Amino acid sequence: MPAARQFSARMDASVLDRLERRGAHAGLNKSRLAERYIDEGMRIDDHPGIVFRDGPAGRRPGLAAGPDVWEVIGVLKGAPERGEAAILYTADYLNLPPTGVRSAVSYYAAYTGEIDEWVARNDAEAEAAEAAWRREQAALA
Repeated sequence: MPAARQFSARMDASVLDRLERRGAHAGLNKSRLAERYIDEGMRIDDHPGIVFRDGPAGRRPGLAAGPDVWEVIGVLKGAPERGEAAILYTADYLNLPPTGVRSAVSYYAAYTGEIDEWVARNDAEAEAAEAAWRREQAALA
């Protein structure tokens, strides 16, 4: 993780009040929350069509009108083809326009390690769930 540097900014008092309330709700201090919003805002500017959402697994990037980026990339990596054919396959499989898949690919190219962690975590959870199911089925036999 890169070294932190200090940054000072003047903001409207109402913005800071909302930041403090939201930070308290999220369990983050206002500096960390402001850093998250700035980082995500720049990522959104750099990658049109990408948004950030909260959920049980944590905060993650996704398509504004579609699934999370890691889900798109997981399908893309499993596509039987490569290149443009893989984009078209993924778009068809997920019922997305090809531009949505390209937005996810663009984000993935910039944040490969982050998205690969999401894919690996999901794969591990799916394997654990399948193993538990198989044990249950064996116990019933």
